[in-house]
Amino acid sequence: MSRFRHHLRSTGLASALAGVFTFAILSGEPAAAWPLDDSDDSRIGRLEYMRRIESGQLQGTKQPPGALLPTSAVRLRMLEHAAYEAGTPDTGLSAALRGLLGARAADYSVALLDLSNPERPYYAEHRAEKRYNPGSVGKLLVANALLQAVADVYPDDLAARWQFLRDTRIEADGVIVTDSHTVRRWDSEQETLIRRPLEIGDPGTLFEFLDWMVSPSSNAAASVLIRQTMLLNEFGRDYPLSPTAAETFFETTAARELTTLLARTLQKPVTRNGFELENLRQGSLFTRSGKALVSGTSSRASARELLRFLLRIEQGRVIDSFSSAIIKKLMYVTERRIRYARAPALRDAAVYFKSGSLYKCAEEVGFKCRKYRGNVLNLMHSAAIVESHDEQSQLHYIIVLMSNVLRQNSASDHQEIAAAVHGLLKARNPANAAIAVETLPPAVE
Repeated sequence: MSRFRHHLRSTGLASALAGVFTFAILSGEPAAAWPLDDSDDSRIGRLEYMRRIESGQLQGTKQPPGALLPTSAVRLRMLEHAAYEAGTPDTGLSAALRGLLGARAADYSVALLDLSNPERPYYAEHRAEKRYNPGSVGKLLVANALLQAVADVYPDDLAARWQFLRDTRIEADGVIVTDSHTVRRWDSEQETLIRRPLEIGDPGTLFEFLDWMVSPSSNAAASVLIRQTMLLNEFGRDYPLSPTAAETFFETTAARELTTLLARTLQKPVTRNGFELENLRQGSLFTRSGKALVSGTSSRASARELLRFLLRIEQGRVIDSFSSAIIKKLMYVTERRIRYARAPALRDAAVYFKSGSLYKCAEEVGFKCRKYRGNVLNLMHSAAIVESHDEQSQLHYIIVLMSNVLRQNSASDHQEIAAAVHGLLKARNPANAAIAVETLPPAVE
């Protein structure tokens, strides 16, 4: 029995519930819907494949109940509380959160915001100011950068933004080298699934590359999108460029100018949306060839600032409600739940999450380097919005968990902490059943 499982049994903390979140776009505009029942509007081929699995048309692993919300159940949850900022941590909740971490609390940083009663939120944290390399959680900032660039080109036309993301087709290029993450591409003509790492020349829409970047966490897709967003920032409405023209631009532009353009592409949207670069920054492309193409800088994030990012998504304040909803949906329908989100206690809950990891090893007697088990560095991060409800309680909370536990795979520990946090908040919200789905903020008008 792991130390966390023993700790949880001794405190009696664990639970699982079901969640709801609803969002709508202007009447008459294309529906910005991400759940499986709207694969046609997004034209993300992978969603069609997953829809057929759920309907029984194809064989495959089905999603847990909490991952099957219909379009009608999708909503940004804090639109009516857009001015709220997480302030001074609640002493009692912070102490309880610290207690869940047990003897290894010094290896963890956590920020937790209980929004179950939006009129009276509770914030708690433990070492939440500590900065780490965010790993793949930084891909949320790539999505932010692209959606900010699209909003700048089409500031007042949501339909044009949706069409641009849905219909603009790009190709994987040389920045994909090297990435082992596989992506799922649906061949609509042959009605078959192609699953492998991206290869140079593979086509996809901007929406599909966003999905590949967030869902299977493809470093190749992330690097392609950063390169494309640089071009969009540089050429505006003259984008997209042909592959030849894009190649010429990168070959003929001075390295110093490309570095400046990269910083403007990735970092300016962070500060424009009210975040601190010292505590939230993606500084480079995600692949070796991408970093060779354009020199960047370091990446960093704190649990506290990542929580602010997720809160502002719920408030519709990351660019605007249209873009905030897209980022949240990107975090929802994943190929499979992993790490924190895989906790059985969350099986029936709606979980919007992104995880990331980074590990390094050095020679050590008796130690064998393995994936996610570094002895020099072993970062594992989870950022999630959780929504669940049952007859006893309604839960809505944001959690960011960052850790550096050397020599062991922290995935199971993150799952056990997820169950503990869920149980803790359920115990704190036993009588809030009146905060039901029907009383949530109205859809965007």
